[in-house]
Amino acid sequence: MDFFPSRTLAIYMAKMFIVRTLAVLALLVLVLQALDLLGESGKILAYEGNGEAELWTYVSLRAPQLVARFLPFSVLLGTIITLATLNQNSEVVSMKAGGLSAHQILAPLIVASMGVALFAFVFNETLVAPATARLSQWEKVEFGPIPAESNIRTNVWVKDGNNLINAQSVTGRGEKVVLRDITIYNRTENGLKNLLQGEEARFTGSGWLLTDVTQFDVSTGTEEKKAELVVGDSIRPDQFTLTNVSADSLSIFALSTAIGELERAGRPTMSLKAGWWHKISGPMSSILMPLLGAVAAFGLARSGQLFLRAVIGMALGFAYFVADNFALAMGNIGAYPPILAAWAPFLLFFLIGETVLVRTEE
Repeated sequence: MDFFPSRTLAIYMAKMFIVRTLAVLALLVLVLQALDLLGESGKILAYEGNGEAELWTYVSLRAPQLVARFLPFSVLLGTIITLATLNQNSEVVSMKAGGLSAHQILAPLIVASMGVALFAFVFNETLVAPATARLSQWEKVEFGPIPAESNIRTNVWVKDGNNLINAQSVTGRGEKVVLRDITIYNRTENGLKNLLQGEEARFTGSGWLLTDVTQFDVSTGTEEKKAELVVGDSIRPDQFTLTNVSADSLSIFALSTAIGELERAGRPTMSLKAGWWHKISGPMSSILMPLLGAVAAFGLARSGQLFLRAVIGMALGFAYFVADNFALAMGNIGAYPPILAAWAPFLLFFLIGETVLVRTEE
């Protein structure tokens, strides 16, 4: 049960694993970022006034997403490269001849992958979620000036009976919500009755106070301007703030708050709860990769099956990602309970990896 009989050997293997994982990650992010920038640069530069600075801004917002998405892939490939190299150089044979079991050989890699998983969780919470929210806001304004507010929501539509309300931007939470560039379509069963446009709207407790209002009457074709007008006494602030909540754009604590608000408002939260659990299980997928790629470490290199073993390890890893995405999709539509959607693939492939390792090497 001593998983680290040699401190020197454990550090040597962990260092090999981390260096190769980071090298693979850097290569993947560099190539994919270049391809992504080629596809999006035309849209960014299409907005008048955008230039090289905006391209670098896009890279700074997009790169954290690529790192988070492909870090588990990099751990898998780093594992396979590390173990295949050790096997090719007969170092695994030497370890087994020295009395190490398969689990003892893999232990330094698994501990190192725990550190990677912890880093991935912190990285997602501090960099990826804010960058995703910012990039989403920027894309909605077609790469124009990025809104200064960090919690802004753009182009929000709310239905109030037959009437439709559109706010180009929504900031704040609770009763401190501020709407800007508002358009209200007052409709009857026969069609549009009149059109209200306002510069800003604030919740007063019993309605919404619009400023700089322009009212257009469809039947008469007349236009009237008013400094202030109170409308929408039946519209709640949370109808604007709880629309289009994205789990990827919020930290785990902010997402918990949003889920609570949605539940109090009687909104469905199954997909957001699945996303909440996946914020924990997603980074932990890095811990599985050494176990799934372990098949590349064993077997005699001279048997000619080293490449086949590496392919099998890669296939197991990619099968996990397919199962994880499928389960998360099932959780988003409510077919799976949220906790099952997030953790079932992890537990299933942990058991598969342990079974393969025990049956073939232990």
